[in-house]
Amino acid sequence: MREHRFGTIALVAMVALASGIFTVKVRAQQGAAASTATPDTSTSTAKPQASKKSTKPTASVIADDPAPNREGDKPDLDAIYKIKDEGINHSHVMEIESYLTDVHGPRLTGSPGAREAADWATKTMNDWGLANVHLEEWGPFGRGWSNERFSAQMTTPRPYILIAYPEAWTPGTNEVGSPAVTADAFLALINRPEDLDQYKGQLKGKFVLTAPLPDVKANFDKPDAHRYTDAELVDEATQDISAGPDPARAALMAQFRARRELNQKIQKFLIDEGAAAWIEPSRGGDDGTVFVQQGGSQDPKAPPAPARITLAVESYGRIYRLLDKKIPVTLQIDDQNKFYDDNPNSFDILAEIPGTDKADEVVMLGGHFDSWQAGTGATDNGAGSAVMMEAMRILKTSGLKMRRTVRVGLWTGEEEGLLGSRAYVKSHFADPSTMQVTPEHAKLDAYYNIDNGTGKIRGVYLQGNEAVAPIFEEWMKPFHNLGMTTLTIRNTGGTDHLSFNAVGLPGFQFIQDPIDYETRTHHSNMDVYERIQEPDMKQIATIVAAFVYMTANRPDMIPRKPMPPPVAGNGMQFGTATPSIVSGMPAPPAVPAAAPASAPKKTKIAKQ
Repeated sequence: MREHRFGTIALVAMVALASGIFTVKVRAQQGAAASTATPDTSTSTAKPQASKKSTKPTASVIADDPAPNREGDKPDLDAIYKIKDEGINHSHVMEIESYLTDVHGPRLTGSPGAREAADWATKTMNDWGLANVHLEEWGPFGRGWSNERFSAQMTTPRPYILIAYPEAWTPGTNEVGSPAVTADAFLALINRPEDLDQYKGQLKGKFVLTAPLPDVKANFDKPDAHRYTDAELVDEATQDISAGPDPARAALMAQFRARRELNQKIQKFLIDEGAAAWIEPSRGGDDGTVFVQQGGSQDPKAPPAPARITLAVESYGRIYRLLDKKIPVTLQIDDQNKFYDDNPNSFDILAEIPGTDKADEVVMLGGHFDSWQAGTGATDNGAGSAVMMEAMRILKTSGLKMRRTVRVGLWTGEEEGLLGSRAYVKSHFADPSTMQVTPEHAKLDAYYNIDNGTGKIRGVYLQGNEAVAPIFEEWMKPFHNLGMTTLTIRNTGGTDHLSFNAVGLPGFQFIQDPIDYETRTHHSNMDVYERIQEPDMKQIATIVAAFVYMTANRPDMIPRKPMPPPVAGNGMQFGTATPSIVSGMPAPPAVPAAAPASAPKKTKIAKQ
């Protein structure tokens, strides 16, 4: 049964992932999962807590306005009709999704695929007539990486095709263009540093398995895919109060750190011994689903990594059992990977619809553009990128006038720690380490983010912003019949709205039906177009377009919370996990974690 609480799922997942997985997206949806799906006509009556008045004004919009203009919060139903008609009856969202995934996926940060996808996205938005379409470089990010060819099979004792994927930023088993490597598999169970010595001198040229046999159980409890029930949404709308430090969480963190340190020792040992590759089982998953991210570092100064390959638990299990029976196993693996050192920087993609009388104020929408390498990045986060592009197309095509400028931002480097959005925020709005704001900080109205897969929108995480609750409650009313009914004061983490929240800007992530995001597609080889739900995608794009439109035309800007205190260090506290936490790899350089001090390079995309 899926459990949403950070102390349970995120830390258990990180411990399980420590052998090679990079990041765990923390979702703050809390409450027990139930087995009954919510129909599209859900009318949950979950209500947010009553709004409170902020005691500290910010540079522009003040949460403690003594007389907020509530009349200006009434939805423009004529505009909503046009947005719904365009978004539902004339949608382009699945075509956009197909180009981002089938044609240009995967989109690993620093890879040629990510650049090609960006070229397509900028040309497409230029063709729609959007303004100021450009790439903004940030960095340094580090080395680029791509897999050029991969196959894996057991050749003895019987031929058997393996379900397997290379881990990002690792070298291949063989150079590009050279023959596949055939070698013996070797079972070297390593559960503690003391286990290493017994395998000295035995691993040269071997494909080495170091992990115990994964436990695979039948899924009797519930199906992979799930929609929130009314009861779950009511629970989600309830403010959660912590009872204090969780001893179980502390124990999991200690276990996790121990596993990280062990992995660092295993990696160095395999390099020193000359192993052909480190063979690892997928964390969790079954039915051929492989959860795989990175096993090396994009930092060119990091210690070398061996070839690292993640197998489906079923493939790993067969090899393990044969070796455990002392039956020799030979594998043939063709793992050809390339590193790219010509440009250490990455980029963000920006485009606008200019406003009218308040054009100097900006409403932003966005999501991360990058993905991992095993699938095509369909649900994470081709879905978010596609619906945000589609929302811009809807607003442009509808001809609706907006007072404020609307700007879309599609970020890279999110999977490595929200790097692209954080670089953008630091360059344009504020440095989180000092909280020194730029003039643009006062002009950013709000930021809306999508990054929870393909599931339809059910509500909004308010990120503790009590003053915005009555506004969003009004704006949701035209979408109750599309299943959007819930506001929660809770925070949700692990994605790019946090970069904006970290400097006191209103950043929001929508509550989405989970579908099979965590169970099947998130960071896996099953993150492909077939997992996308077309009706949900149309609903998401329509609602996002409407919320952006209403924000852009509201008389006042969205209320802000008080400015947070400066964040020490490189700001990773509000980002996702770094390689040093999960895979045992050194952390990326501190510079890309905080945005560049100088203004980013803007690359203007000429209209075709």
